[in-house]
Amino acid sequence: MTRRAFALAPLVFVAALAWAQGDYPAKPIRLIVPFPPAGGTDVLSRAMANSIGAGTKWTIVIENKPGAGGNVGLDAAAHAAPDGYTIAMGQTANLAVNPALYSSMTFDPLKDFAPIVLVSSQPLIIVVDAKAPYRSLKDLVDAAKKNPGRINMASPGNGTIGHIGGELFQRRAGITMTHVPYKGANPAVTDLMGGSVDCYFGNSQAVSGHIAAGRLRPLAVTASKRLATLPDVPTVAESGYAGFEAATWSGLVAPAGTPAAIVDKLNAAANKALASKEMQKQLADEGSTPLGGTPRQFGEFMKAENAKWGAAVRDAHIKLD
Repeated sequence: MTRRAFALAPLVFVAALAWAQGDYPAKPIRLIVPFPPAGGTDVLSRAMANSIGAGTKWTIVIENKPGAGGNVGLDAAAHAAPDGYTIAMGQTANLAVNPALYSSMTFDPLKDFAPIVLVSSQPLIIVVDAKAPYRSLKDLVDAAKKNPGRINMASPGNGTIGHIGGELFQRRAGITMTHVPYKGANPAVTDLMGGSVDCYFGNSQAVSGHIAAGRLRPLAVTASKRLATLPDVPTVAESGYAGFEAATWSGLVAPAGTPAAIVDKLNAAANKALASKEMQKQLADEGSTPLGGTPRQFGEFMKAENAKWGAAVRDAHIKLD
């Protein structure tokens, strides 16, 4: 290579990279969902993919990779090529809680991802099967006190907010239930309605439709105030546990090293999708709050959430390995 050609090489690379980013996306984008189909995260991801696609004409392909409280899917995303063609829908569990739950993880949420946008937040709803004898949160607590360990509490997986929220509530209420983790919300809800488990701490996305259809009975919500969609359902705080609150959030991330121009393009498309009337209505109907914002704001939020949930997990002495 001549000296002149050697000197020009970096400029050619930069120009090629700029062209590639300007032409982005030139092929379908893979959106990894770290939970099974039909659960709350999957429903949200598909709605976002459809809304972004409608506003941009991009093709976004959903790939479900469940397991280990979302760690399996997020690990795949963290180690994907940082070219903007693999993104993931992370949530509180795998981006903020799991680092405190597991002694070792194959990815670092704060170092191995480029935050794109904070999508939405949802409180948990404590539900039982519509045929169950429990009519209130007090009924469930009383049954657990009379039969320590015999009431089964389902969750969408170890380390999820459904799991941690349930564990923290048990400590607050002075009860012991047996935790039954599932690989996602859908199988947990199916077993709940089939009578295999007694209660479920699920996000509003996963259970709202079943509540509306009369298949599940809501006992309480973990929000600071009642949900507009469930005005007759009290909060956990109103049910005798002042100050108790737990919510889960979701956000889009890309592998660390993804060019800022591509992250910004994804962020703009996601914010536009969240502002659409269709997404606003869908999120409101399921008790979710649309969020949005910049990549930097999401990054700062993730740091704060890691500190918050890390302290909660350590204080409750919860460990999964």
